[in-house]
Amino acid sequence: MQRMRNTLAALAILAGTVAVPMFAQAPPSFAPAQLDQLVARIALYPDPLLAQVLAAATYPNDIPAAAQWADQHHYLTGQALANAINEDQLPWDPSVQALLPFPSVLDMMNADMNWTTELGNAFLAQQQDVMDAAQRQRAMAQRYGYLRSNGQILVSSGPYITIMPVNPGFIVVPYYDPAVVFFAPRRGFAVALGIRFGYGVTLGGFFAPWGWTTGAIRFDWGAHAVFLNNARWGRTWANRAVYAHPYAAIHRPAPGIARPAEAHALVARSEAERNAARQGKPAPRETHKEERR
Repeated sequence: MQRMRNTLAALAILAGTVAVPMFAQAPPSFAPAQLDQLVARIALYPDPLLAQVLAAATYPNDIPAAAQWADQHHYLTGQALANAINEDQLPWDPSVQALLPFPSVLDMMNADMNWTTELGNAFLAQQQDVMDAAQRQRAMAQRYGYLRSNGQILVSSGPYITIMPVNPGFIVVPYYDPAVVFFAPRRGFAVALGIRFGYGVTLGGFFAPWGWTTGAIRFDWGAHAVFLNNARWGRTWANRAVYAHPYAAIHRPAPGIARPAEAHALVARSEAERNAARQGKPAPRETHKEERR
């Protein structure tokens, strides 16, 4: 009888251990050098795009499907794209949906899901430290002459370095090599060529429901705060299971609800289109035409 009691007790302890939800796990901890490496590939993005990527990375399970959808609908722009996002009743968090106009960014995140997941975890557990890391990387790129204002971005000089679009309705996606721009240039290297700003996305007012309006997606660097859709981002490691950021104009479908039939042609980007975006070059002329299925 005593042996049976001991066995049952052991099984209860084991069951309790197995039943601990993943959201009860201890938060990860990243050293400053690790955070510098994590943010290096996005630290020079314009502030609004950087903020949106950090938030979206906290939903890594949404990224692969969102990247595929953005790729297959890349030929839609402006109001047509905004309508398609709404009509398809997409199940992903609005912070991820806000990146659908940027298929190259979602492609980059999806191509390295280990990095995306770690970036999101770091932002959940150490938001202030992640912001500090971005500032350290920006300071190095600015110190070595790579990061400076041009026709697409305005770069401040401190105490916090901001990178803002010249035209709030047009967000560039810079291309650069972190192994180059955060180090002193070799003799004879043209630092002006270290960052390319040829690829960008016109947003206008079509994506206002996702926060893409002037000043609605921003950092308060001094306060270590991030604002999305004009509300302070409050998702942390502790509340990540229940936190829902306010997007009043976005309908969130109930979990498991059947989505409507796809109403647009699914046209993946050509290799030339992918490479242009990856290399910070203007997209080649599109030849696709939207067709209803």
